[in-house]
Amino acid sequence: MWLRFAVPEYCGGWHLRDVLRRLAISARLSRAVKQGGGFFLDGAPVHTNAVCRAGQTLSFCLPDEPPTQVLPQPLPLTVCYEDGQAAVLCKPAGMAVHPTKGYPNGTLANAWLGLLQSRGQAGVFRPITRLDRDTSGLVLCAKNVYAAPLLAQTAQKEYLALCQGRPAAPEGIIDAPIGLAPGSTVVRQVCGQGKPSRTRYAVLASGGGLSLVRARLLTGRTHQIRVHFAFLGCPLAGDELYGGSRLRIARQALHCARLCFASPADGRPRVIRAPLPPDLAALAGGIPGAGAALAAFYAEDVQSEAAPQ
Repeated sequence: MWLRFAVPEYCGGWHLRDVLRRLAISARLSRAVKQGGGFFLDGAPVHTNAVCRAGQTLSFCLPDEPPTQVLPQPLPLTVCYEDGQAAVLCKPAGMAVHPTKGYPNGTLANAWLGLLQSRGQAGVFRPITRLDRDTSGLVLCAKNVYAAPLLAQTAQKEYLALCQGRPAAPEGIIDAPIGLAPGSTVVRQVCGQGKPSRTRYAVLASGGGLSLVRARLLTGRTHQIRVHFAFLGCPLAGDELYGGSRLRIARQALHCARLCFASPADGRPRVIRAPLPPDLAALAGGIPGAGAALAAFYAEDVQSEAAPQ
């Protein structure tokens, strides 16, 4: 795959190596390109000590990558967004992101590689964001090594959840360190020796013993939202691992509903939304005011949040 950039006006007179850094092309990728086809300015091969002129076309071919060693499978897959650098997939609850010993097939990786195979393309699966198996919603994937670090820098996820009860404060930041529970390799808990963990949340509607909340991760710990709401005394509905009840839903009521990122294709922000799946929509439907709150949430203009930081 070839990438092309116009040398920015302010980079006129710079050495190519400095322009590459400015364009977020890592030293590792730069070395791989030099060992392959090399760099070109206006179609002519150059070394990285070449002096660039503003407006010149910088081009190079990304090095070949070995395909992901996962079995392609023709599974149903919702692609919410795709360009030459990134794809946003909507993962259903019950599907793992990667194959594991317990779930060797039927994963999001199998589905994506199956889609690529149907297009006659070699497969690479490189998720930038991840979700627990029983959490539904949006997963951002990079299509190449250039795009991966740029997407990781700008990706921002926002979740919708249904928790039991109502948090004491209608909105705020849960600032509580998270670590492994004693004797477990899976269960997490809030503890003094844990890693710093912060979740911003707001209650959108409440009633019938449930609250519809929005939550945004300010750090990225395993099970963070689930642990933090359990810490507040309001575990997610269906989340038996952290004290929730499965009387009304058979999995944790958590959905990645909105994903913002700056596309490496043009640097512009993208905002991708995924509506609540049927099980969560049915549960939220019993909360007074939830319908209007959800409509307002999905209608928000949040493009400014997706700008590079």
